[in-house]
Amino acid sequence: MSHIGINLGFGNLHERLTDEQMYAGELRLAELADQLGFDSLWAVEHHFDDYAMCPDNVVLLANVAGRTERVLLGTGAVILPWNSPLRVAEKMIMLDILSGGRVIFGMGRGLSRTEYAPFGIPMSESRGRFDEAAAMIVTALETGWIEGDGPYYPTPRTQLRPSPPRSFRGRLYCVAGSPDSVSTCVALGASLLTIVTQPVRNLMPVFASYREQYGAVHGAAAPPIGLNINMYCHEDAEVARERALLYVHRFFASNVRHYEFTGEHFAQIEGYQRYDEIARAFRQMGVDAAADNYAACALSGTPDQILAKIAEIKDVLGSFELTLLPSFGGMPYEQAEQSLQLFAKEVLPGARELQG
Repeated sequence: MSHIGINLGFGNLHERLTDEQMYAGELRLAELADQLGFDSLWAVEHHFDDYAMCPDNVVLLANVAGRTERVLLGTGAVILPWNSPLRVAEKMIMLDILSGGRVIFGMGRGLSRTEYAPFGIPMSESRGRFDEAAAMIVTALETGWIEGDGPYYPTPRTQLRPSPPRSFRGRLYCVAGSPDSVSTCVALGASLLTIVTQPVRNLMPVFASYREQYGAVHGAAAPPIGLNINMYCHEDAEVARERALLYVHRFFASNVRHYEFTGEHFAQIEGYQRYDEIARAFRQMGVDAAADNYAACALSGTPDQILAKIAEIKDVLGSFELTLLPSFGGMPYEQAEQSLQLFAKEVLPGARELQG
């Protein structure tokens, strides 16, 4: 497999951990990612809720850059409508310099009213804000100059200092699932990054559309699809099954609550019709059944079982990049560390051999 990384979620669903203690646990996983040979370390941007709390993943990754030596550092993602494009471009350039060129820039547009409301930004503006900001930032990262004449971020032509020392081409990612998001991802020349909430086979129409559009626009094969998947690895299959089910269900419940995935509001928000379909499906099947479906997508089990699941995905999708979420749902950090270490020892070599 061409690329295997881990994602830090910064959720505090732990029963007796302060937020500061949770951060210590997440940063320990970041250091392990570097030591165990994973290719990349990603950090989310989320605000105001114990579901996930990393209000500035660029600041976080600057800290991780000083703790690590080789692992690539990815924003998974910077939520563009919540951030000034000028400041995003400045910070990404600075992080790339501080880390010695280890930065991966991932972009997203956000989904939660809980997060949008305090920023005073209507969710209906998310698509317009994302598209406008993304184009400005990507150009700035290549040229060292930023400007914009759009309605959201009018910016006079301004030179950024420090200037970008190297190109970000090949290091751009978009979290995308809807047709509009896929088209924007292609236009930016970015890799598609998706959070796996259903069997990969069901997602193939989106992936096929991305690959077809990318080839038509750029005259080249699309980069590998990036999949973000919960992971729990244990030598005992029954222990793995029980723990994964417990913590995936807790994580899923917090996800449904944070994003209001059983609500009817998505239908009234421009640009979120795809999520209205998801919400309707959740209401019809019930949250418990939806949680079971989500848990079935996780990479959980013994090393052999997980490797077999990765092989199944490869058979359906072809070449892809894999990002693991090793800590979720209030899982004790000791268990998350042991799971990550076992994966690195027993699964990582075989997973790499699957794609050469």
